[in-house]
Amino acid sequence: MHINIGTGQDLSIKELANLIKKIIGFIGRLEWDTSKPDGTIRKLLDVSKINRLVWKEKLELEEGIKMVFNNYSI
Repeated sequence: MHINIGTGQDLSIKELANLIKKIIGFIGRLEWDTSKPDGTIRKLLDVSKINRLVWKEKLELEEGIKMVFNNYSI
């Protein structure tokens, strides 16, 4: 079973898109339609309670994205 708890770290959509671009080796450019809403400004989870239980994430976001990409790429 997997439970998405979060890490208490924030990442913008642009930062996430650039991270995925780097991981998959995309050499094109990303274009942003600034006339459209950009979604929720922050989606940062409060992980203070789980951290008091000495919980620590086992996987960094970049490593997880690489694993998913490698598992599903042809």
